Amino acid sequence: MLFVSGIHGDEYAAVSVTFKWMQILKEYHSGLFHWRFAPLMNPDGLLNKKSQRTNANGVDLNRNFPTTNWNRALVDYWEVRTGKNKRRYPGPHALSEPESRWLFTEIASFRPDVVISVHAPHGIVDFDGPEKVAPKKLGNLNLKLLGTYPGSLGNYANVYGGMPVVTLELPHAGIMPSKKHIDRIWTDLVKWLRNKIEWKASEPIMQASING
Repeated sequence: MLFVSGIHGDEYAAVSVTFKWMQILKEYHSGLFHWRFAPLMNPDGLLNKKSQRTNANGVDLNRNFPTTNWNRALVDYWEVRTGKNKRRYPGPHALSEPESRWLFTEIASFRPDVVISVHAPHGIVDFDGPEKVAPKKLGNLNLKLLGTYPGSLGNYANVYGGMPVVTLELPHAGIMPSKKHIDRIWTDLVKWLRNKIEWKASEPIMQASING
């Protein structure tokens, strides 16, 4: 299981909660799963004088992953749909950023059966993968599909690698959930992984070019 958090540097709660879950895992690891954590993917964004969504180059890392017809898809998304919103700038080409290149390489070498990504502040569970196995509720977070965004981690890992992606959207970016909610989300997630994951990624990851 690959667990990723802090892709957006201004989502403090996502990073803090992930470290709490790592502590839970340290104390109660059953050995059932092989976990790998990347708890802070965007340290420059978080540690900036004013924390920001994008990295030091002003790129939204969650729009920088390979996608089909990169130029056309991203022009439509960023220029047309967002009106060139700087918070969602996808970068000059796929994997232009060191952070996204690192995660791309990590996924290719680790080949997780499931990717879990933590964000805020929508307060829902999003899912990229077979809808019939999507978790309907994790703690106080209910399933609500947000759609597919070109260049996102969910789109890349699922479409290119056949890996389901569970996105935990916490209710607030700057406010921690209660300990009760933190524990319930983790317990429900592990239960879902144990009961519902009956597949393994069977399709090889497409080796997208670093230059897009």
